[in-house]
Amino acid sequence: MSELKTAPTRGAKAAGATADYLDQRTGIGNAVKFFARKVFPDHWSFFLGEIALYSFVTLLVSGVFLTLFFVPSMAETHYEGPWPSMNGVEMSEAFSSTLRLSFEVRGGLLMRQIHHWAALIFMASIVVHMFRVFFTGAFRKPREINWLVGFVLLILGLAAGFSGYSLPDDVLSGNGLRITDGVVKAIPIIGSYLSYFVFGGEFPGTDLIPRLFTVHILLVPGLILALIGLHLFLMVMHKHTQYPGSGRTNTNVVGYPALPAYAGKLLFNFFVVFGVIALMAGTMSINPVWNYGPYDPSPVSAGAQPDWYMLFLEGSLRLMPGQTEIMLGSYTLSLNVIIPAMVVPGILFTLLGAYPFIESFATGDKSEHHVLDRPRNRPFRTAFGVSLLVAFAILVLAGSNDLIATHFHLSINDITWAFRVLIFLGPWFAFVVTKRICLGLQRKDRELVLHGHETGRIVRYASGEYIEVHKPLDAHERWLRVQHEAIRPLEIEPAEDSRGVRRKGYKADRLRQRLSQLFYEDRVEPVTPAELAAAHAAHGHHDDHAVEGSHGVPAQVGAGSPASETTADERNH
Repeated sequence: MSELKTAPTRGAKAAGATADYLDQRTGIGNAVKFFARKVFPDHWSFFLGEIALYSFVTLLVSGVFLTLFFVPSMAETHYEGPWPSMNGVEMSEAFSSTLRLSFEVRGGLLMRQIHHWAALIFMASIVVHMFRVFFTGAFRKPREINWLVGFVLLILGLAAGFSGYSLPDDVLSGNGLRITDGVVKAIPIIGSYLSYFVFGGEFPGTDLIPRLFTVHILLVPGLILALIGLHLFLMVMHKHTQYPGSGRTNTNVVGYPALPAYAGKLLFNFFVVFGVIALMAGTMSINPVWNYGPYDPSPVSAGAQPDWYMLFLEGSLRLMPGQTEIMLGSYTLSLNVIIPAMVVPGILFTLLGAYPFIESFATGDKSEHHVLDRPRNRPFRTAFGVSLLVAFAILVLAGSNDLIATHFHLSINDITWAFRVLIFLGPWFAFVVTKRICLGLQRKDRELVLHGHETGRIVRYASGEYIEVHKPLDAHERWLRVQHEAIRPLEIEPAEDSRGVRRKGYKADRLRQRLSQLFYEDRVEPVTPAELAAAHAAHGHHDDHAVEGSHGVPAQVGAGSPASETTADERNH
């Protein structure tokens, strides 16, 4: 039978003509072919970066709506509207327009809450995504620049969040700006001048809200959008990393093509993220500024908390003793502000941003890596990351010390001193424990590869011999546990050559060696093929397959039999 051929519709002809027109003038066809054939691996943790991207898209859409109704002015007015407790109250135009947007603009409150929840999820997904990249070693060559791009995105996210929740000019945001003014004034020499410039006079001034508005809707989003584009471009250029497994190497990518499989998943994931944010905004109230009232610089309220991603800075300021001020003649050096607000965050963020280069220097590794690490196989890196997270967590909790005291009926002084001790001991303890756990998991992997999984079966042969039956690992599971590279501390040449002349560059080599020892001195070597062959030769008759194929049928078999229990006791002794 001959096949029936249907003529193309008018719409298909128009689409084809349009595609041909664009291809001849832009060469877009080659780009579409490239991206359509691009292969992406499939793993749930890769969704974390997508959540950040989709949250930012949600922020842009909701932000455009809010911009149409918000008035970025600190001019004074008296509120008259549907919220009766605020009627007649003197406030800024910014706060008044926020109330009007919440209660008088159709859908305004929903869009405000969508915007705020999206901002919180945006920052949370960036943090979690960065630590997924950190713990799996996805920052290694050739992705060091992309790590720095993500790091700058984190800093810009903090700037966007701070400038955004300061715009309503309510009591909560005003207290945050008061702290900002104190931090700026603590900068040696130029602090007071810088504060006067930022606020347009003495705090709170009259120019800050318009300036923050410009920063929030124009400067920071533009930079974030440009860096997201660069981040995605570098990801596509370098190809996506993939988790270790059989068949996965540094020269291939195992996954799905961008079109149609991956593109369909991306679109579906976007609607899931947007739907969850909309559901949260419609059911969970956030930042109800009408309960706080307009900002008044004269009183200082207790219990004021910034959004979660700024709590670490709040906690750092609360933990610092207030007696650490130094008088230099007529000048006061406010170390009680400089250290917690500048030095501590500077150290934490510098370590986070520079870590890929520190690790590369310690290993001397110049090769490309496209297969991710299992966190257990890099004990120092994993322990360092956990200790950094613990330090941030302690500072976040310290930023809520007053609420912890009131909710749990504890002394705020005792809580503060407990956090002061924990900020030094907590990261160290987390580092030691995490490192020991990683080494223990590596030893477990060696044991599994050499002896297989314990089945709980005890077998007695006719000769009277008792053995515990093990189930051998299949090839895929064995490869997962032995494929990682064994990195050892660097060996360097002696300080002096054969003629007794001191070698140039020895100090730098010695520093690298010490750093390498810190990273890799404590390690567990992966099983080698020779060790695996020797283990199979020595214990092969303990394998499940060997027992099933043997003619020495056991007289007692089973995990719960008396013979098995006696044998287990004997083995323990």
